[in-house]
Amino acid sequence: MNPHLRAITREEHLAFVASRPAVSHMQVPSWGDVKPDWRAESIGWFEPDSTGREQLTGAALVLHRPIPRTRRTLAYLPEGPVIDWNDPDPGRWLGPMLAHLKSGGAFAVRMGPPVIARYWDAGTVKEAVADPAARRLRHVRADADDPRAAALVDRLRGMGWQRGAEDGEDGFAAGQPRYVFQVPLAGRSLEEVRTGLNQQWRRNIKKAEKAGVKVDEGGYEDLPVFYELYRETAERDRFAPRPLGYFQRMWAALRAEDPDRMRLYLAQHEGETLAAATMLTVGNHVWYSYGASTARKREVQPGNAIQWRMMSDAHERGAAVYDLRGITDTLAEDNHLLGLLRFKVGTGGRAAEYVGEWDYPINKLLHRAFTLYMARR
Repeated sequence: MNPHLRAITREEHLAFVASRPAVSHMQVPSWGDVKPDWRAESIGWFEPDSTGREQLTGAALVLHRPIPRTRRTLAYLPEGPVIDWNDPDPGRWLGPMLAHLKSGGAFAVRMGPPVIARYWDAGTVKEAVADPAARRLRHVRADADDPRAAALVDRLRGMGWQRGAEDGEDGFAAGQPRYVFQVPLAGRSLEEVRTGLNQQWRRNIKKAEKAGVKVDEGGYEDLPVFYELYRETAERDRFAPRPLGYFQRMWAALRAEDPDRMRLYLAQHEGETLAAATMLTVGNHVWYSYGASTARKREVQPGNAIQWRMMSDAHERGAAVYDLRGITDTLAEDNHLLGLLRFKVGTGGRAAEYVGEWDYPINKLLHRAFTLYMARR
């Protein structure tokens, strides 16, 4: 029997999020407020409990992006929906979702199941980076894999879902990152986490401490300071920066929902801010969201100092995972993102591969046109 699906209120959605150990920060109600160009909708799956009472057993934030001059939309569920992905029949959940979104005018649905397929330990990734013959992380033998993820991929294909755009030359997917780097915190003391850092990381943290680098939490009024460093980072690392208003909107929306949802950290040396970063928290999962730094005074290691403070705070608050988000899948020495991968590997965590984003073309013609448009951007 399929769960019953309907639109739910913001309060119902937030209560469901609070009942889970963790969900993606892009699956909380307030994330829709961060994306004003999209229309946000909360939906929920209901099943009867032992007494026959209807119980909310799944939820999702859907972002609708309209096509100009039409009433049709792309329905996007970033890192969602939040359902029982271990159910051997995912169609029980996805069928009602597709019917609901089709009735609301969606020409296609894109989702990112929060299901990890494989893990690579830090040592394995380090060896792969050092191997001239290794070109892609995906081709390196994993240290652990989940057969349930492979079964899910087969079932999605059998239901007509299509894998989203393949990774570009830098290894990042067109939507949310398929490859991430995470530091497990659950069941480990902070000293064990610190011991797990590689020698260079531990040395750099000590350098920062000896040099007098101070890391403090900032507030809304410090976002312009963060933004100046972020713009410098964007120019140096060759990516298009988001506007300051995006971060101000994110701060206001997420913290209105939960004061602990977003934090800002600033690393300072002799009165000068050298690095800044944002941290997001939902349940027991913590994400390093955006980072920024100047090229000045790199010798005092503000980047390692700020990450260690954030990791320490996450551990103190009972986080199970400290998530450094996206990494490149490309291991080529000449790739400009390889330095970022090496930096994250130094935390001693592990690389993880999600099953990726998937599209369901309700209107195949419009979906094909949209795919071509996105490919040419």
